[in-house]
Formats: sequence, structure tokens, C-alpha cells
Amino acid sequence: MMKRWHKLLSLTLFLVLAASLAACGGRSGGTELAVFAAASMQETLTEIGEAYMKEHPDITLTFSFDSSGTLKTQIEEGAVCDAFISAGQSQMDGLEAGGYILSGSRFDLLENKVALAVPEGNPAHVMSYGDLRERLEAGGGILLAMGNSDVPVGQYTQKIFAYWGLDEAALAASGCLTYGSNVKEVTTQVSEGTVDCGIIYGTDAFSAGLTVVDTAAEEMCGQVIYPAAVLSGSGHPDEARAFMDYVRSPAGAAVLKSVGFTPLE
Repeated sequence: MMKRWHKLLSLTLFLVLAASLAACGGRSGGTELAVFAAASMQETLTEIGEAYMKEHPDITLTFSFDSSGTLKTQIEEGAVCDAFISAGQSQMDGLEAGGYILSGSRFDLLENKVALAVPEGNPAHVMSYGDLRERLEAGGGILLAMGNSDVPVGQYTQKIFAYWGLDEAALAASGCLTYGSNVKEVTTQVSEGTVDCGIIYGTDAFSAGLTVVDTAAEEMCGQVIYPAAVLSGSGHPDEARAFMDYVRSPAGAAVLKSVGFTPLE
């Protein structure tokens, strides 16, 4: 009788422990996906990811947001990454040339706009890209924030400078420019009013509540297309593809559209 009681007690304790573990770690034993994405997607992709995990409790998404150039370097140096969304084609091109992209998984996810944003109240009265160009050419005491040269938003800014015939090195030497290592850093400079204006993405301006005084035309810097892909080294390529499909599904597209991204078919 005592032996049977001990067996029942052991079984009861086992069931209680199993239930506790299930309650505390509902995703235990599931699949964890590491997703790298451009800093400009932080708010939207986090929201999309939370919705996806609710629908797929066996999936845990871990996001890393930074400049596309920094993320590219991390992938090349061996960082664990299942899927990547870049704010520029050149970073994805480099990874694809190096064999890091799973064949057939790459697609163009969305389009963004390069915006000229100003702090609250627009103290310097910057009115447009044309106005900014004239004041930079005249050395009119304007301070512009832009991304570094290895950051897509900085590369788009350099194309705008080339379109205008402006010398970035000369502008930097004259104290007209400040830099950020990703678009969020540039956005913060504008939000805090430490600069007169900044060239960022329209979606970042929206998320930060900044005023956009102008948007770059395609002839100034080309289209701003974000490519996405699954990594060839992913341990969970099917699950990564499924999440990428969800990002561009009607549910994901609705979130992207809400901040000003244009989803691509």
C-alpha cells in the first residue's frame, strides 16, 4: 500500500512540474528565428513579429536592428541570422555575392522615401531641399544631420549631394554636417533639436512625430527599395520563409502602410 502511495505521489509531482514548465515556458522546445533588419523597421517589424508569435506559439522571433551595413558585417563575421531585411540593395548584393543568401529567397519587400525633416517649430525655417541646397552652398550657418557613408540613408544623401553638385567633404570641413551611425541616430539629432534639419526616411519621421518639409524625387537619389531574404546558413529556412511571407502578407502590409512604407507586390 505504501509503495503504491509513493508511486501516486511521484506521478502527481511529475504532472504538477510538467504543467508548471508548460505555463512558464510556453515556447519551450519551439523554433527561435534570428531576424536582422534595418533600424528604420524597428517599430513596424516588432509589431508584426508580436502578431506572428501570437498566431504561431511555437516560434520565437529575436530581432536585431541596426544600420544595414553593420548587420551585413555581422552576418559575414558569423552572426547567427535566419532572415535579413536591408534598407539598401548594395548590402544585400554583397551578401548574395558572398553566398550568404539562400537561392530563390530574395525579394523586394517595400519602398520608402528620403525625407528632409526638421525639429519642432522649424527654428531655422528650412523650407525644402532646394532651400537647403542654397543655404549649404552659401555657407548660411545651417547644420544638417545625415547618415554615415556605410549607412543606406547616408548613401542616399550622398546621391542627393551629387545631384546638386555639392562637395560633402567641404561641407563637413565647414561645420555644416553631423553624422549618425544609423537612421535612428540621425532622427534623434533632429528630434532633440541639436541640428537644423536631417535627411532620414519618411517612416522614421512619422514614428518620431517630426515635420517633413520635403521628400526627395526619384531623380535625386533613386528609389529606396528594401530587399529581404533568408540566409543560406539558416538552421530553419522553412520557418524563416514562412515569417518573411507573413511580413508581406495583407496583415503585415497593413502595419507597414500605417507608418508610410509602400509594400511591393
